[in-house]
Amino acid sequence: MDAMTKMWISLAAIGMLALSAGMVTFARLKTKGIVRRLLILAAFIVFLFGTLFGLVSIA
Repeated sequence: MDAMTKMWISLAAIGMLALSAGMVTFARLKTKGIVRRLLILAAFIVFLFGTLFGLVSIA
């Protein structure tokens, strides 16, 4: 994989991790009940993909 592709994958990973943190913050401050749980679950899934992308960009 060339350096530019690694850079873009790494940037996508950083964006996903930031999005995940923002989703959790929003869910905890502004929502209740099942919506909160669904947002936190979605944030966790985005976090896992961001972590995976980050690991791929290192290798």
